[in-house]
Amino acid sequence: MRLLEKKIAPREELAERFRSDPPGRLVLANGLFDLVHVGHARYFADARRAGDTLVVALNDDASARRYKGEGRPLLPLAERLLVVAAFRAVDWVTWFGEPTVAPTLRLLRPALHAKGTDYRPETLPTEEQAAHRELGIRVAIAGDPKVHATSDLIARIRSSLPQAR
Repeated sequence: MRLLEKKIAPREELAERFRSDPPGRLVLANGLFDLVHVGHARYFADARRAGDTLVVALNDDASARRYKGEGRPLLPLAERLLVVAAFRAVDWVTWFGEPTVAPTLRLLRPALHAKGTDYRPETLPTEEQAAHRELGIRVAIAGDPKVHATSDLIARIRSSLPQAR
């Protein structure tokens, strides 16, 4: 467990670390990662191949609820951080509470911002697009086609359960 915890740090701590010891071509990926599936594994691996160091930023519990609604996240942030840290492709894991990852982009200043295949640079939140322009961050579309969705998995699991009586 301690090995995984060494990969988890507040974004401010990572920013300070990267200022004193630049990580090479830094890639930032972000998301909720509530119920991890094969699409996430492929996204992390593809994002990591785009650079030298991969940081994954997770929505904290409050921002996950705002983004996905009541009942989410299924797992608390502390557990989601450990699960994501277990991936070999992931070098560092952090978290954010804002509506978008733009403040984290501004703090960590990655060379690339990896987004899933359900995004295009022009469909990203306005705040993220502004951070990309301000800092010269390129967008890298990573992973396989979006045919794996946590929301769909949750719905399939719920539909397979016997109805409460």
